[in-house]
Amino acid sequence: MNVQQLQADLIEYAKSIGVDKIGFTIAAPFHELKNRLRRQQELGFQSGFEESDVELRTEPLRLLKDAESIVAIAIAYPSRMQDAPQGKKGERRGIFCRASWGVDYHTAVRERLQLLEAWLTERVPGVNMKSMVDTGELVDRAVAERAGIGWSGKNCSIITPEFGSYVYLGELMTNIPFAPDTPMEDECGDCTLCIDVCPTGAIVGPGQLNSQRCIAFLTQTKGFLPEEFRGKIGNRLYGCDTCQTVCPKNKGKLNWIHDEFKPDPELAKPLLQPLLKISNKEFKAKFGHVSGSWRGKKPIQRNAILALAHFKEVTAVPELIELLQRDERPVIRGTAAWALGKIGGVGVEEVLLDAKAREQDTEVLAEIDKGLALLTI
Repeated sequence: MNVQQLQADLIEYAKSIGVDKIGFTIAAPFHELKNRLRRQQELGFQSGFEESDVELRTEPLRLLKDAESIVAIAIAYPSRMQDAPQGKKGERRGIFCRASWGVDYHTAVRERLQLLEAWLTERVPGVNMKSMVDTGELVDRAVAERAGIGWSGKNCSIITPEFGSYVYLGELMTNIPFAPDTPMEDECGDCTLCIDVCPTGAIVGPGQLNSQRCIAFLTQTKGFLPEEFRGKIGNRLYGCDTCQTVCPKNKGKLNWIHDEFKPDPELAKPLLQPLLKISNKEFKAKFGHVSGSWRGKKPIQRNAILALAHFKEVTAVPELIELLQRDERPVIRGTAAWALGKIGGVGVEEVLLDAKAREQDTEVLAEIDKGLALLTI
């Protein structure tokens, strides 16, 4: 087998199936990353969504015992929306982050990795492979960095010269000894914009993120959003792009390349009030194909309530009252109570006091009290 020719052919094939960038690295352990991940655990900075076993995250041979190399791929996604609808009084809109525009990237990246696997299987007898994207054990960004896809920015994203940080990542481990690429030099320089403007101070230092404070993580939680973050979420329904949108390396990177990632403006910036009443079936039919739907409708609805409170949208008061009085979910009832206090208006105090007399859940009662206190501010 001529590995050099195989590698060159694989690069060409990858381009033909919509892989925007491909790189190669050895399957050696990620020693420095292991130390960083252990420190993250000690500090309580992890989200809880990631693989908890640090050894599995940093030692490829534990995942594929005869691995020789790792193929890293990147696929660019859009940074701008065409014909984005504008919200206005009575028709407020939320926003999904750019990584949730278009088809779920897990599906899109996985399909390309499967095509690469099939291509290699046809050409290399006895080839052994394991691929993953985002939810796998390996840290996508660490693999991409070592494979020369881009450098690891202070905003904890991989930044590529061609597409900025607006790229989806995936990797394929294999027992084929591909020649490794050279990692890129860090080009962030002395810029600290992403750290300076993070709404919650989640980027605690260059390349170090406290996930527990990151809005992208917080929008995916299912419980009550801690009160200190409610005024910072704005109209975000899922994810947060602030540390990407301010990055100078992303300036002018539109990335209108793949039709599957081009957003439907009415889904990427949906009207908020219809989300309050959407059924599970309707939610799945409308949003089921985007990555932002993976936690179900409850976090999205909670965030929509907070967004309406952010706008102090008076027209939403009747719907919020209905949620407070009739919804079976404590998080939704309680968040609605808090939002009613934030928005205020004639009759709201009476509604909250009435709800307080009827409510049994202690957390909801606490939110009702918060709502009543907001009315006096």
